[in-house]
Amino acid sequence: MTHQQPAALPTSAPRPATAPGGLHGPGVSLVGGHPVLDFANTVAWRLDPARTVDRVQGAQAWARWAVAAGLFGSDRAEAVLRAAAAAPARAETATAALVDLRDTLLPVLDALVDDAEPPAAEWETLRQVLTRVRRACAPAPSFPLRWKPDLDTLDALDGLRHELALRAEALLGGDGLDRVRRCEGAGCGWFFLDRSRNGTRRWCSAGDCGNRDRARRHYARTRQSG
Repeated sequence: MTHQQPAALPTSAPRPATAPGGLHGPGVSLVGGHPVLDFANTVAWRLDPARTVDRVQGAQAWARWAVAAGLFGSDRAEAVLRAAAAAPARAETATAALVDLRDTLLPVLDALVDDAEPPAAEWETLRQVLTRVRRACAPAPSFPLRWKPDLDTLDALDGLRHELALRAEALLGGDGLDRVRRCEGAGCGWFFLDRSRNGTRRWCSAGDCGNRDRARRHYARTRQSG
């Protein structure tokens, strides 16, 4: 049997896409300020069913995203591509598990920014995921103490999922939860850490959803004055 050669990965992280379609268009957009929020943001326009797009699909795309997000080096990403070419069914299962984790985190993050109780079903799923992940991890021998996936025993994409689950635990259990925001752009739904001095950031990007909002308000004023 012959396997298709995996496509080469970039040696450095690509810049966020700005066109076509702005940050929500094709490419990798890292506006969240935290890997878990950028992971959630791999769905564009998630609050507008007519425009919702899953921007990362398949093992190769997840490998590229992980490099861009600083979670993979190029060597691990190349290992993902080789494994996906050799065992596509296994890669499909691993990518489905990543999507399941993302689908679990989205309503939990929504509850956080809405100051609401986490949804029971997703919270229980997250608890089960974290329990399984901890069994496959160990604290790294360094300070500060931090749990790390055992990459010697895990498939690379499983390692990515474990890493994201642990980072989600750290995010949701750490300081600064009041800095997690959701973009106010109509239909956007992207999350970000508001690191502005006065804590008043409203948009995933002032030049994207911010511009869209300003254009809508200008249009509304023009219609009223007309």
